[in-house]
Order: sequence, then C-alpha cells, then structure tokens
Amino acid sequence: MSRFRGGLAVAAALLLLSACTASAEPDKPPTPSPFGECPAPASAPAVASELPELTLSCFTGGQEIALSSLPRPAVINIWASWCGPCRDELPVMQGLADRAAGKLTVIGVDSQDRREAAASFATDNGISMPTLVDPDGKLAMAVKQAGLPATVFVDTDGGVYVHRRALDVDELIEKVREHFGVTVTR
Repeated sequence: MSRFRGGLAVAAALLLLSACTASAEPDKPPTPSPFGECPAPASAPAVASELPELTLSCFTGGQEIALSSLPRPAVINIWASWCGPCRDELPVMQGLADRAAGKLTVIGVDSQDRREAAASFATDNGISMPTLVDPDGKLAMAVKQAGLPATVFVDTDGGVYVHRRALDVDELIEKVREHFGVTVTR
C-alpha cells in the first residue's frame, strides 16, 4: 500500500512539474501577414453609398477600416482559403491590384477563415494585396451572398454591383471597364 502511495506521489509531482513547464512556454506568435497595409481612408468626405455600413480589421493588425471610407472606385473581393473557386480567383485579383495601382482600390476580405490558413495560402501564392478580416462573414451576409467568392464593385458615386461567382482575368477586366470606365491591360 505504501508503494502505491509513493507511486501516486511521484505521478502527482510529475503532473505538477509538467503543468508548470507548459504554462511557462510563450504563446505561439501569430502567423505573419503576407498582405500589404490597408489603404488610408479616402481624403474626400464619404459620399452616401449602397455599401453596407461595416468596419473590419486589417489583416496586418490594429487598423479598423470602415468600408464606406475606402478610396473609390473599389473592387472588394470576398474570399476564404477553404473555398476552391476563391483559391483560383485570388491570383486574378492580385493581378488586378498590381496592374491597376493608382486607378482604383483593390482589397480582399478574408471571410470565415482561420488566420493561419489564409496567411499560408496567400504566402504560397504570392498574394499581397491589402486584406481585411471578416471572421463572422458579415459582408457576405450584408450583400446577400450565400457562397464564396463574391466581388463587390463600388463606383465613385457609391453605387454597388455584386458579382456572385469567380471571375477569370478577361471577365474581371471587362467588369472594371463596365462599372468604372477604367481600362486595365491583361
């Protein structure tokens, strides 16, 4: 019986020590953001918009962005790393962001996703456009989008058009020309 009690005492001591070392380990640092800094709010006063009144966090941290304050015209791509069509479309959006810099705002909204999965996918695929985080899918719900991806086009007057499926390069170039009058090369 005393042998049993001695074994229990040793087991209890080991459990206590392991709990101490486990709690002394620092938390795992968050996955670094591969995305660019979010755009500063438009310098002109916000014009009424059909865009939902939402404020989302910038993936790079800290900064809260009101969608209504985004410089216009704007292309807002709602995506998630777990969405197959989004994975195909996001490099197309990055291409638009690269080619249309200075002509329009291109920003992603990572919706209902895990930070690590989004950052890993973006890193592996060279995605660096500014991205907001929407863990609850509020933007998709606000624009009545049941599935992903979705692309929201916001013109200079605040008018909104929601495209409800993945776009290829040619379709995206055509939508930008159609909604904004902006020509972007392939």
